[in-house]
Amino acid sequence: MKLCQSPPGKCAWERRKSPPGDRSAQQRRRRVSEYGTQLQEKQKARSIYGVMERQFSNYYKEASRTTGITGDRLLQLLEGRLDNVVFRLGFSNSRPMARQVVNHGPFIINGRKVDIPSYQVKVGDKVEWRERSKKTGIHDIVKANVGNVNPPSWLKVDKDNMVGEVISLPRPQEAELSIDTRQIVEYYSRR
Repeated sequence: MKLCQSPPGKCAWERRKSPPGDRSAQQRRRRVSEYGTQLQEKQKARSIYGVMERQFSNYYKEASRTTGITGDRLLQLLEGRLDNVVFRLGFSNSRPMARQVVNHGPFIINGRKVDIPSYQVKVGDKVEWRERSKKTGIHDIVKANVGNVNPPSWLKVDKDNMVGEVISLPRPQEAELSIDTRQIVEYYSRR
């Protein structure tokens, strides 16, 4: 999966045959070790959800403490973040945009203003725009685009009133991303 933000063919990692560093040997890239694939999977998940290392590690610790499959619970915690829910409802075009929009505080959850992107939504929570925020330009832009988005089955959205509701906890199959949680669990079990 390409994580480089550059256009195709412009990313230095894709163009070079040799690994970074000493140019004397000009050797081909080596096969990635088991640890390397686990690390890449963890970094991919961190990059997709825009989470720093310590916060991701805390999510893993919380997922391992609860009952059930650790990898599935980890995905539930990542999908249940407010910035991800805003993105999945179609209230923003990307996860970084959702994070910034949430930071500006235009959302009300169950009648209370929430401006923390890592806020964990619960079943039954309603995510809606504040009245004051409905007069801004971002609301108009998002309202025009929300009709094109199909939210996952664990979310319900009223596209006319721009209100979203969490119906159930997300299942790992509903995560649209190809993240191998087994590799992430193995990476953290080494520690």
